[in-house]
Amino acid sequence: MNGLRRAALCATAVSAALLSGVTAATAEPAAPPAPADARPYERLIVGYKAGAAEASSDTAAAQDAEAKGDRVGRDLSLRRRLGTGATVVDLGTTDRAAAAKAIEEFRADPDVAYVEPDLMMQPLADPNDTDYAKQWDLFEATAGMNVPGAWGTATGQGVTVAVLDTGYVAHSDLAGKVVAGYDFVSDASRARDGNGRDSNPADNGDWMKAGDCGTDLFGNPVPPKDQNSSWHGTHVAGTIGAATNNAKGVAGIAYDAKIQPIRVLAQCGGSTSDIADAIVWASGGTVSGVPSNPTPAKVVNMSLGGQSACSSTYQNAINSAVGRGTTVVVAAGNSNADVSGFTPASCNNVIAVAASSREGNRAYYSNYGAKVDIAAPGGETRRATDTPGTITTPQNGILSTLNAGTTTAGAESYAPYQGTSMAAPHVAGLAALLAQANAALTPAQVEALIKNNARPLAGTCTGGCGAGLADAAKAVAAAGGGTTPPTGTFENATDVRIVDRGTVTSDIAVTGRTGNAPATLKVGVDIKHTYRGDLVVDLVAPDGTAYRLKGSSSSDSADNVVATYTVNASAEVADGTWKLRVQDVYSGDTGYIDVWNLTF
Repeated sequence: MNGLRRAALCATAVSAALLSGVTAATAEPAAPPAPADARPYERLIVGYKAGAAEASSDTAAAQDAEAKGDRVGRDLSLRRRLGTGATVVDLGTTDRAAAAKAIEEFRADPDVAYVEPDLMMQPLADPNDTDYAKQWDLFEATAGMNVPGAWGTATGQGVTVAVLDTGYVAHSDLAGKVVAGYDFVSDASRARDGNGRDSNPADNGDWMKAGDCGTDLFGNPVPPKDQNSSWHGTHVAGTIGAATNNAKGVAGIAYDAKIQPIRVLAQCGGSTSDIADAIVWASGGTVSGVPSNPTPAKVVNMSLGGQSACSSTYQNAINSAVGRGTTVVVAAGNSNADVSGFTPASCNNVIAVAASSREGNRAYYSNYGAKVDIAAPGGETRRATDTPGTITTPQNGILSTLNAGTTTAGAESYAPYQGTSMAAPHVAGLAALLAQANAALTPAQVEALIKNNARPLAGTCTGGCGAGLADAAKAVAAAGGGTTPPTGTFENATDVRIVDRGTVTSDIAVTGRTGNAPATLKVGVDIKHTYRGDLVVDLVAPDGTAYRLKGSSSSDSADNVVATYTVNASAEVADGTWKLRVQDVYSGDTGYIDVWNLTF
């Protein structure tokens, strides 16, 4: 019955999404229309349902792609399998009408859980080519992040931070801090290193000539004009971990942490499929054809993104990383728009970071909204009214390690950049300090510490900047130590399969909380299911009292339950075993409890 309900609804949704140029994924709300510079894509990412032959067999997946290609008149072929288990399918074309037919063919297959374009992500900085005293972002009282106050307790020692970016170009202020990373750019021509994926994450330059990346939806060249190499990954790495007390350059926030450069961005940006595999690998997961990571990261920084709702590909990769204990930090984006329409910042289980200015306002370019978790210094090297690309206020940017080469690498240098790309590594560095201060912290607890110890922005933030401005000293002081994390967030990330027309539960044992639960108990829920209207979801207190979070609805055909509910649990004792109870009241669709948490 559900299959029939879904067929009629999905056909309309897919067509509308493709006409607007957005990802037709099994996400929650539809993405906003594609931006004017929406780039062509050449591949699809296809996730098959558990139990389908194509979910585990490359041969079956290849045959399925070929058969579907025959039906739509295109040469579709299997490219590879992702670390999440999904497959990457070559379209053999960048024509969106042809891609639409291919997507509709996959979506019509009951064995397919989701299909989405393999979109290209871009670095989220505003590069401008131009020492501790200039790092207002670390110490100034108005809008600095109060980092020196944390250094007496933690400097990031023993923690590895993965920087998923353009790679790394040698710099003496980062020498000795870098551990073995990987190059995940699978397109050899865009990588500029003569091959595809390899063990060398060196930044070969992301310079571009006008039109190198094709044309947008309106036939305009992408990029519209020549661009020099950004050396973006090296700038981000310096903010996190540049050497400190070495009488030169800049200071890193977690200056005793190790930096793991992972190259995912090159000419024209980076593909969703490459970035998703990099997330899995960085956190210690397995990616086919790639050697295991000898030093899995406790923190992943992604100063990158694109305009689209969070895709299943990103969410699955992020969930796997968080499940392995890795905190994922993402730049909110530089479009002065609601972050809900940008990926991966709008995904669940990430810390989405907006950018603030030296005056303590939301930076004029920064994205905003309810999905933003925290703000951090991103700087403004120019005013909103100045000509794009100019540098009018370099002293108000974020100074970090760079390179003077315009295309290929030249002499090492330092320069100020602006962007949420600069804000995110501030928070990644703070996460590394917290990981050293208390090794028992989970990603949810790291996020809670950062948010619960933020301070209000000195200026204004129209649209919402999360909990406020991150404060390193306060967060590290609250982290404590030992084996019991002193935070009010408890989480269960163990998958629980939802039985068709059955009831299942997932437990969280709450300890160390005195008295009763609050009247504003937050219940974060992430349930993967192919027809969420089938589900009834309850929170069950330790004494057995049930609180209804979600009822069933025969007309709600969307996938997945991803929400945070507020429950008045003030009548309940906080300590004890809390349960998330999920009942499937219809037959025909399946899923699982992915992760859920309680925040007191």
